[in-house]
Parts: sequence; C-alpha cells; structure tokens
Amino acid sequence: MSYLSPKDFTTKMIDAGEAKVFMATRDTLIRAFMAGAILALAAAFAVTVTVQTGQPIVGALLFPVGFCLLYLLGFDLLTGVFTLVPLALFDKRPGVTVRGMLRNWGLVFLGNFGGAITIAVIMAVIFTYGFAMPPSEVGQAIGSIGEGRTVGYAEFGAAGMLTLFLRAVLCNWMVSTGVVAAMMSTSVTGKVVAMWMPILVFFYMGFEHSIVNMFLFPSGLMLGGDFSVSDYLIWNEIPTVLGNLVGGVTFVGLTLYATHARTAAPRNAAVLPVLAVPADTTAADTTAADTTTADTTTADTTTADTTTADTTTVVVDTTTVGAR
Repeated sequence: MSYLSPKDFTTKMIDAGEAKVFMATRDTLIRAFMAGAILALAAAFAVTVTVQTGQPIVGALLFPVGFCLLYLLGFDLLTGVFTLVPLALFDKRPGVTVRGMLRNWGLVFLGNFGGAITIAVIMAVIFTYGFAMPPSEVGQAIGSIGEGRTVGYAEFGAAGMLTLFLRAVLCNWMVSTGVVAAMMSTSVTGKVVAMWMPILVFFYMGFEHSIVNMFLFPSGLMLGGDFSVSDYLIWNEIPTVLGNLVGGVTFVGLTLYATHARTAAPRNAAVLPVLAVPADTTAADTTAADTTTADTTTADTTTADTTTADTTTVVVDTTTVGAR
C-alpha cells in the first residue's frame, strides 16, 4: 500500500527529527548546502519562465521541481527542520536537547545560505555576462523583486512588518505541509504529487520563504536593486526566518503531533435516562370500566344465587311441616 495513515507518517516525522539532531556536522552542512543551491536554481528558473511567458502561474507550476528534487535526494532546508526537529524534543527522545536542536538549525541555516548565495553569484554573472553589461530582463526582474519586498514593506512601517511576518508564517505552513505530504506515500509518484500542490500555492501567492530569499535578495543587490544589506536583513530575512519557524511548528508539526502522536482518549458515550411511555388512558379507563361492570355482574349473580337458596330452604321447610 502506497499510502500511510496520519499516525504512521507522524511517527516518521518524529524519527526524522531525531535523526537530524544526531547527524554529523559534515553531512548536515553538505545536505543543507545542496538544498539551498537546488532551491535557488529552481527560483531562478521560475522567474525566467515568468518573465518569458508573462504568466506568473506558469512559473509557479514549474517551481516545485526544485523542491521535489532536493527532498528526494535527502537534502535539508531550514524550513523543514523547523518543523521536524522540535517533534523529537516534544516526544522526549533520548539525547535530544534544546541545544542539539539549535545546533541543527544553525548548521542548516549556514549550509542553505552558502548554497543559495553561490547560485546567486553564478546567476548574476550569467545575467550580466560577467558584469560586462547591464542585467538581462530576467536579472532586472530579480532586482525589482528584492527592492519591492524590502523597502516596499518598510514604507508601511509596523503594518509592513506584520504583513511580512504573516506571509512567512503562511509560507512554511505550505512548505512544511509539502514535506509531511511526501511522507504519506511510499512511491516516488505519490511523493511528487503530494509535494507539488502546497509548494505551488506558496510560490504563486508570493509568501516569504527564507531560503528562496537567500537567493533573490543577494542576487538582486548584485543586479542593481535599489536596497541595502541592512534592508534585506531587517525588512526581510530576519522576520521571514521567525515567521517560517512559527508557521512550521504551530500549523504543521505541533498540530499533527498533538492529534496523531498524542491522541486524546475517546469520550465515553453519554448514558441517556430511559423515559417511561405513558399508558393509554382511554384503554385504561375502558379496562377499569369493564372490570367494574364485571364486578357488578358477579355481585348481582351472587345475590341472585343467595336469594334462590333462601327460597328453596323455605319451600323445603314448609313441605316438611305439612308431612308431619
């Protein structure tokens, strides 16, 4: 059977989180680096398709190819470990500590950033022919994305920061749902289909993904975007990381763990009192009347018998006197 029940794949989530805590530093960094690089390349691909076709939905439909590849290859994104690793801590797996969880998050962040920034430099070179000419149309689009999603938020102050944070929360709700959805199936086709849907939603809706932004914004800076490094960190990356953490833990990891790994005892069925069915009054009255009639008849009969007996006695007595 290619489908796993929620209880079974929730157990797999906890096991995966535990394994990531104890993974060697070298392997954690390599897998995180490759995940960041593949996702960055997929983002560049999606922007290219969107610019060339003029249809954002086409880019959104094709972007999940990168996510599916990195998942099937066993690489790790920060958004994924935000959801999985805390489950091992909640489940009190032996040796899993807050320190171990933070260590994993830190290493994955560094690896993802290294992979994403590497692709950002490579694509910036490609879009400008080694910085020998102005950015191509795709390069200009990437620069404008970085500008609009940093200073664009800053223009609205606290309201812009709130919007940014909520977009990041919703992003990792969808992305982590993709991670979990892949665990529902044991077939490659099932995993790909399950992952594709929520990733498509997040990308088309313009939600904020910390790893994708590690590519878009450094690349945008190199391609002439009108924003600064501090704009990128304060008005995008840091709030996005925090929002991704909240979205992954609360909307995916903790909810699935609470209801499938720690399912509450079922409620007892309520015992309802048995209500007496009222008797048929008319029938009861009729029966009573019949009984009364029967009693009266019996009484009359008894009286008649008594009278007859008395008369017989008188006759007998009279006869006896006459004979004497």
